[in-house]
Amino acid sequence: MKKIEAIIKPFKLDEVKEALQEVGLQGITVTEAKGFGRQKGHTELYRGAEYVVDFLPKVKIEVVCPDAMAEKAIDAIRNAAQTGRIGDGKIFVYSVEQAIRIRTGESGDDAL
Repeated sequence: MKKIEAIIKPFKLDEVKEALQEVGLQGITVTEAKGFGRQKGHTELYRGAEYVVDFLPKVKIEVVCPDAMAEKAIDAIRNAAQTGRIGDGKIFVYSVEQAIRIRTGESGDDAL
């Protein structure tokens, strides 16, 4: 199994969710996040005072899927989240040793 974490722009969340559903993934976890990379934040003007916004709003999506579906999920996220501009985000892929459904006790791919 693979765990796929994607950090994306918030306005792309619905498109990514729909793309993942189209490839057959049922469950995702979404967390609001803040951060910066090469984007480095930006400066804003508020009531005549200039201030720096270091941490930009992002959304972190987490998906655990069978190994066979990982590439489809990665492609779906990348294609749906891409704007072509700086700050589109990152995708990280991890190996998962075990998954257990608490309600039934199912494990492995059955727990997904």
